[in-house]
Amino acid sequence: MREFTVPPMATAPPVGGLADAVFEHAEKDPDRAALSRGADGRWEDVSAALFRDEVLALAKGLLAQGVRFGDRVALMSRTRYEWTLFDFALWSIGAQPVPLYPTASAEQVFWTLYDSGACACVVEHEDHAMTVGSVIDRLPRLARLWQLDAGALAELYAAGAHIEDEVVHRHRLALTPDSPATVIYTSGTTGRPKGCVITHANFMAETDNIVQRYESVFHSRPDDEASTLLFLPLAHVFGRMVQIAAVRGRVKLAHQPRLAAPVLLADLQSFRPTFVLAVPYIFEKVFAAARRAAEAEGKAGPFDKAVDVAVRYAEAVEAKAFGTGHGPSATLRMRHQFFDKVVYAKVREALGGRMRHAMSGGSAMERRLGLFFAGAGVTIFEGYGLTESTAAATANPPEQTRFGTVGRPVPGTTVHIADDGEVWLRGGQVFAGYLGDARATDAVLRDGWLATGDLGALDEDGYLTITGRKKEILVTSGGKSVSPVALEARVRAHPLVAQCIVVGDDRPYVAALITLDAEAVAHWLMMRGKPVPDAAALVRDPDLETEVRRAVVAANTLVSHAESIRTFRILAAPFSEEDGLLTPSLKLKRKAIESAYAAEVDALYRT
Repeated sequence: MREFTVPPMATAPPVGGLADAVFEHAEKDPDRAALSRGADGRWEDVSAALFRDEVLALAKGLLAQGVRFGDRVALMSRTRYEWTLFDFALWSIGAQPVPLYPTASAEQVFWTLYDSGACACVVEHEDHAMTVGSVIDRLPRLARLWQLDAGALAELYAAGAHIEDEVVHRHRLALTPDSPATVIYTSGTTGRPKGCVITHANFMAETDNIVQRYESVFHSRPDDEASTLLFLPLAHVFGRMVQIAAVRGRVKLAHQPRLAAPVLLADLQSFRPTFVLAVPYIFEKVFAAARRAAEAEGKAGPFDKAVDVAVRYAEAVEAKAFGTGHGPSATLRMRHQFFDKVVYAKVREALGGRMRHAMSGGSAMERRLGLFFAGAGVTIFEGYGLTESTAAATANPPEQTRFGTVGRPVPGTTVHIADDGEVWLRGGQVFAGYLGDARATDAVLRDGWLATGDLGALDEDGYLTITGRKKEILVTSGGKSVSPVALEARVRAHPLVAQCIVVGDDRPYVAALITLDAEAVAHWLMMRGKPVPDAAALVRDPDLETEVRRAVVAANTLVSHAESIRTFRILAAPFSEEDGLLTPSLKLKRKAIESAYAAEVDALYRT
């Protein structure tokens, strides 16, 4: 199949902007818990009326401090309640937030502020303020800097106290859906980041269709209050989409600023969301932690049996949904019921206990992992999208989830496969273009279609599988084209592996650089009674190398011999954002990695 369309369930309204929902919800249901704020397991509900009042007070303060309709204001912070507050306050006066990752370097901060023409910037703490301060002499348009942990909210509330509410409402009502809502900069994996102009209509088309299509799965039970814990970076389009969908869809929203697994899992258990949207990394960590706990208790064998039962159970349910099977057998159901009490319930409890569904995006999830979670009682709907498509363009439907694919087009979207295998998208969520870069815009927007740069295939039911990225295809010196994505994902599925990058462009064969998961390795050493060596000695441990080789062999079963990984090198340290080897959304910067590890790559090809 070359093209598949799903009709829209919702269309952007002819008037208004994103902030309207805050005021409409407060008018209709002022006492509803719209958000929760807190930290360290203590949560305080924020009513729809209180959120509206805080948005209004902040909007007045921004006006008093000189922010005007159409201005751009940068936000540099971790994921927290105040970011959502600033977003909706800025939208209330027709201004445009420009997100910055909290880990951004001084030069990244400079480029974003300079290119966007930001007139002001909100930072979280003094370190961020110093980063902005180090480049402020090159930013003549930047007139204001507010620091959240230095009383920015109180300062702005006080500044705007004399302004009438009606002034804000006049600004808000002047917005139209095609007005720019935000400028989100790409991760810059292949060059200088570009500013994606995303309109209010883009976000409305995206979030309203997702809310209507998936509203039933936001709840753990039909009568439960829907709630989600947002821990994705709000500087990333996926996090912003979740934020807006929650507010527009009346899903209680809480924020978690630290993506470290131990802290995140503790907050999942205290907040107990009914639904989350995450990246595969989170689910990989939950699974790995569950297996380590079982192994520490001497129950690795039963755990692995439980995994096998969950996978086979989910496969049988999947086959029945597509009319190719009869569902789980009586024997399989009995075994599943047994493991549900002793294994699967613990996995669900690690996610808070109430969650029965989740959505995953950002990178590929290994099919077996998705099947395991579904068999354990938490169905993960994998999806696909870009900053330029305002996040999700496809997602697996609840009634027919095809694991290992990124699903069908979300309502209102068409997916087309071009002659060269490139995925093209059309829909109301496709962005307006790159800020001030007509040439780059024309390169990706073609007669209403967004050329994604990703390669994929549609099956007979309209489910999309991403097979690689055009710019990342390796061509060996023998002329064999290799997509590294599936190989890397399968190697990374091994609990000891943190990251994998496949190399081989203009080389005689395919090879890989592999990094280790420190927590998993520490557990592996402890269970085998091995001392903890230094990093250099660890990567030469023959038993460890044997384990990693198993991951490589498993990955090679996916491809032909010519495409298989012939050799690999275990590295002593992981790739990090601080070293310039990962984007803030944890994607590999391939050219930077190959340059930084040029000696190690060359060693893979010495005979």
